[in-house]
Amino acid sequence: MSMTRFFNARGAQALLAALASSVLLLGAGSAVATDVKVHLVGSEETPPVTTSATANGTITIGADKSVSGSLKAVGIDGTVAHIHTGAPGVAGPPIITLVKGADGLWSVPPGSTLTDEQYAAFKAGNLYVNVHSAAHPPGEIRGQLKP
Repeated sequence: MSMTRFFNARGAQALLAALASSVLLLGAGSAVATDVKVHLVGSEETPPVTTSATANGTITIGADKSVSGSLKAVGIDGTVAHIHTGAPGVAGPPIITLVKGADGLWSVPPGSTLTDEQYAAFKAGNLYVNVHSAAHPPGEIRGQLKP
């Protein structure tokens, strides 16, 4: 084999390896999502609420800022549920209204997304989920979304 062919073959192998690595890295970066297990209780509400109601679920936040997931509430007749911006102990505005299903199930509506600012708040631990009730209109149970 001539030296030119040897170096061309080696260069082609290196180029293919670099391209394959780039494709893998780009593909992995776009598919990364964070599944957040969330537990809602009255003591996390602002102000704290004395209640036996709880909820558990998983909220998934994608690197593309997509949001999905659901939670199951027990011991509460919820009137509405939201994802809000707000640090622990701080009440904040709702950004996504969850859809009420049967038997205490609350789901993130399809196609829900965060803005850049809301995504930064999530990364900082400053988003939460809560369920409101007639007895506690500002919210009866709450759980912080911790990335």
